[in-house]
Amino acid sequence: MNVMQKLLTALRSSARELGDAIIDANSTRIFEQEISEAEHHLQEAKQELTSLLAKQLQSEDELKKVQLEIKKHEHYVKEALNNKNESLALEIAEKIAALENEYTQVKQTVTDYQSNTKQLKTLIQKTERQLRDYQRQLAMVKTTEKVQQTTSTISANFSASNSKLVTAKETLDRIAKQQEEEKYKQQAADQLADESADQQLEKKLTAAGIIKNNRAEDILEKIKQSQQND
Repeated sequence: MNVMQKLLTALRSSARELGDAIIDANSTRIFEQEISEAEHHLQEAKQELTSLLAKQLQSEDELKKVQLEIKKHEHYVKEALNNKNESLALEIAEKIAALENEYTQVKQTVTDYQSNTKQLKTLIQKTERQLRDYQRQLAMVKTTEKVQQTTSTISANFSASNSKLVTAKETLDRIAKQQEEEKYKQQAADQLADESADQQLEKKLTAAGIIKNNRAEDILEKIKQSQQND
């Protein structure tokens, strides 16, 4: 496979892999490798182009030399004819004929080199443009993939943090409820303690005769007073 065929194959392969890379994250690595191979073939093509240009220049230089030889021998023919030496002029003319054949062959070689050089230049330029485009698209795919991974990580971390916050709030609510219950328990205990203290004091006052604790006598006295008022 020559260099131009390699370039064309690499470009077609890269274009095919690009579509897959957009929908398949695993293909990103494959497409990146395809670009790398295409770049390698591109470098080979540039080296081949340098070689072709060198041969083209060499052939063009050879063509100029043959052309100069033809002109020089045409001058020799004129000199021979001026000297009435037709046999020498004919011999020189035969040399010119051979040189013209050589000129035609070299000119065809130059034309071929020029055609191949032009074709390879065009392909190299096309390859460079497409590779730049592929590299931009690959960068976009990799950036999008990275953003998606980052977003996924952030979402996962937020979900975990949110879950922890909910759990922490539930714990705080439970502690607050327990504290509130404890407060009411303490208030109830204080109230019971106060009531117990009052009862103890009343017992002491009754025992000392300071207050009476005869409910029946109080009721009877109250009824007697009511009758007297009637």
